[in-house]
Amino acid sequence: MNAHTQISRRIIIRSLAIAAALPLVAGCTVGSPDGTSGSTSGEATITLMAGAQDLSDNQIAEFEAANPGLKINLIVTDPTRLNTMLAAGSPPDIVAGGALGSANFNARGLATDLTPFLEKSKVLKEDDLQPVNDGFRWDGSHSGKGPLYGIVKDWSQDASLWYNTALFDKAGVPYLSETEATSYDDLLNIAKKLSVTEGGTTTTYGLGLEWSWTLYGPMSAMIQQQGGHLYNDDLSKIDFTTDQARRAFQWYVDFAHAGVGPTSLNPLPDASDYSTFAAGRMAISQDGYWFGGNFAAPEALKTVRMAPAPVMGDKRANPTYSGQGWWIPEQAKNKDAAWKLMEYYMAGAPAQARASSGWGLPALKSLMDKLPQELPYQKAAYTVAQNELQYAVPLPDSPYITIDLLNTTIDKYLQKAIKNELSVKDACAALTDELNQALAHGKEQIG
Repeated sequence: MNAHTQISRRIIIRSLAIAAALPLVAGCTVGSPDGTSGSTSGEATITLMAGAQDLSDNQIAEFEAANPGLKINLIVTDPTRLNTMLAAGSPPDIVAGGALGSANFNARGLATDLTPFLEKSKVLKEDDLQPVNDGFRWDGSHSGKGPLYGIVKDWSQDASLWYNTALFDKAGVPYLSETEATSYDDLLNIAKKLSVTEGGTTTTYGLGLEWSWTLYGPMSAMIQQQGGHLYNDDLSKIDFTTDQARRAFQWYVDFAHAGVGPTSLNPLPDASDYSTFAAGRMAISQDGYWFGGNFAAPEALKTVRMAPAPVMGDKRANPTYSGQGWWIPEQAKNKDAAWKLMEYYMAGAPAQARASSGWGLPALKSLMDKLPQELPYQKAAYTVAQNELQYAVPLPDSPYITIDLLNTTIDKYLQKAIKNELSVKDACAALTDELNQALAHGKEQIG
């Protein structure tokens, strides 16, 4: 997802589906950083490191035709290669990465301040950016404020729920509310009622959590919902030993022991809920608004509905676990040309196609009305998503550790607790110690 975070399977699935399913949409005329419109003079090759299908062949051809002399060289996201390129001082001109997690590369001085480009642009405007873009801001010590170092391409409130009404009907379970949040404890009980086991094998999962994609995101949100804090004020220390953190950790252990859904100890073959859900073998999947983009095809499952994010505690919160976007490395050689491609991708045909497909919420306010509402489930999901916006909250993003390391370390100790090798209390203490060692090392490196 960025210099230090492995690209998630979700992003690969999303980019492949967008390129395969969407026609080219006529976009706006893309302006240059100096405020002019149309094509640019000069020749340059813009090296883009992103998903294999982030830009379709048609979209690349459209951009190059509108900007004679500019060519796009797409390198598929490869964190190891990116680190090598950055260390050598010859990075790509644009890199795909998450807003959550950007604190690390911003603190390392790897990204370009996009404010001067944004101020001159006739295409991308500061007041048109959705608040999710603030995750790419960096003031020198914290994300969320200060100059902008990246732009989100699309996003979702990832704690939302999608469910199959046919499986609810079969189990005699009432549908989830479209406005009220289900408690996590009730959600686990509902999942138990929806799960089906035959001959010791689970044939229908009650609930999927996209376990292999993220643990830090949902756990951090659970702690916020209880009014707790995961980090200290300067994000240099983390604490999973608080009551709020242990409760979140315990819920995941209980989920695994209940056997109602996949875990890292019992993973799905493709590491994604979608195929199992679409086959009618998973009743609920915790996924963002983007998940609904899977069901617009005529042959797709039609008994789907979206529901609000569940809650642990008294405070509703439904964050994005990533906020995928693009950033321009500080040492990039073709920044002006890269900005032209940023404008095209974030506001032109690709952005309009993403919004109209339902594959995520647009990162520009002006594109929100393009979200699909033709099908009944799309209308209902649109209503749920609009109501959930009031509960959008940022997650803490420490500059001293990567999201990848957080996820793998949390999973390591969850597995120990699930297998009863450690109590939840001891697992949370050991998890805290290991992460704080990593944070201290990261702080020492960054200075």
